[in-house]
Amino acid sequence: MTLQLCVMAPDQVVWDGPIEQAILPTTTGQMGVLQGHTPLVTALDIGVMMARTTTGWEAVVLMGGFGLVKDDRITLLVNEAELGSSVEPEQATTDFEEAKTTLADATTRKERVEANLAFKRARARYQAVTQA
Repeated sequence: MTLQLCVMAPDQVVWDGPIEQAILPTTTGQMGVLQGHTPLVTALDIGVMMARTTTGWEAVVLMGGFGLVKDDRITLLVNEAELGSSVEPEQATTDFEEAKTTLADATTRKERVEANLAFKRARARYQAVTQA
C-alpha cells in the first residue's frame, strides 16, 4: 500500500517517490492522506509536511502552495520546500528566536505582516528539526 508523492518548487523537485502516509499543512489545518483518499485540491500553508515511508517519518518544510490528491498520487506545487534533514538545527533555533523577537517588536501594520511571515517560515524550519 503506497502513495506516490511529488513535491515541486520552482527551482527543484524536492521529493518524488513512494510513501505510506502524508500529513499536510493546509490553510484549514493539518490533513492526513492515506491510500484511497478522496480526490481533492487544497491550499497549503507554511508548515511542515510529514511523510511516512517504510523506514519512518520524514519532515519536509513547505512554504505555501497548492496540493492535488488523486488516484493515490499527491502532487504539491509549492513556493519553496526543503527536506527537514537538510535544515541546520542551530541556525533554525537562532532564526526562530530572532523571528519571535521581531514579531513582538513590530509596530506598524506592514512590519507586523512581514514579521508574521518571517515568523511562520522560521517556525516551520524549527519544527522540522525538533519534531523529526
